[in-house]
Amino acid sequence: MTTHDRMKRIYAHEEPDRVPVTDWFWESTIERFITEGMPRGVSFEEYFDIDKFVYFPWEYIDTSPRFPRIVFEETERYVIYQDPWGLKQKQFKPVSATCEHIGSLVMDRDSWEKAKERMRPDKSRINWEYLKKNFKTWRSDGWWISIMPWFGIDTVSTRMGNMETVLFAMADDPEWVKDMCDTTCDLLLSLLSMIWDAGYEFDELHVCDDMGYRNGLLYSKQMWKEIVMPYQKRTVDWVHSHGIKIQLHSCGNISALIPDLTDLGYDMLNPLEVKAGMDLVKVKQEFGDRLVLRGGFDARNWDSKEKSEAEIRGKLPKAMEHGGYVFACDHSVPDSVGLSDYRFIADLVKEIGNY
Repeated sequence: MTTHDRMKRIYAHEEPDRVPVTDWFWESTIERFITEGMPRGVSFEEYFDIDKFVYFPWEYIDTSPRFPRIVFEETERYVIYQDPWGLKQKQFKPVSATCEHIGSLVMDRDSWEKAKERMRPDKSRINWEYLKKNFKTWRSDGWWISIMPWFGIDTVSTRMGNMETVLFAMADDPEWVKDMCDTTCDLLLSLLSMIWDAGYEFDELHVCDDMGYRNGLLYSKQMWKEIVMPYQKRTVDWVHSHGIKIQLHSCGNISALIPDLTDLGYDMLNPLEVKAGMDLVKVKQEFGDRLVLRGGFDARNWDSKEKSEAEIRGKLPKAMEHGGYVFACDHSVPDSVGLSDYRFIADLVKEIGNY
């Protein structure tokens, strides 16, 4: 089966030939793999013989205010720059961690209004050349095609603004936060329609919307219902009206929201962060008939073959029952994981994960 065939069955809660295997890798992890023997220029999907997922990233479907990129300082170890969202950040090379947030252009209603004026739908926000060059190959080779944009509460609080500022504003000025979320959603849906109408019918919208931390939700369920849920529902409705699927990525412990997110219509949930208390097997037992799951394996174990094998043998058979599961770690693969470590994990999952 191709990855596309496999994922169609997974989303239908049917059993394919085996569990799909994928992951996100830190840039520094890929660099380590190369030093340990993976040829440079060869994709990790090809090298490890895992599933072919393509993510059309935010840089190629630009929902930002398009602030100018400014480099303030650059060395061999790091770069300090302002990105199109107006975020001033320090990023180490190669990328191996979350950036250091130094400052933001959007910090209040006045600065937001200036940013909002720059966020109008425009075909130039889409990388048409990338689509034209690759789309037919993705389809003919059976890749699973995901659009992975930035918008919504996670984006306005961490990519454009400041988490502390936005969380306080959710209590003190909720209409401002709602306007930011709705504006990014409006822009995204306009761009998605442009892509779809041009004949590029993708398979899935992959939404990154972190709503939790290790102890629970970042804000109350009432705040979610009033500020966050409305644009999420519009997004889910757009996706399903086009006959495709929507996958939600949310870090942290969002157990309290899973029933609501399932009722809202999300089709898949990741990454089921173990270190935040998320329990893959429990979520599978409670929601596995309605919600596809991805992740749920502790990346902190993956530099130990003994620990990773014990967890995989203990949890994977339960997670893969009746389909509806995609194997990955509980966020992304860190550079503590070596080439032989990941090779062992990928091979083991393909062995155990056969139906």
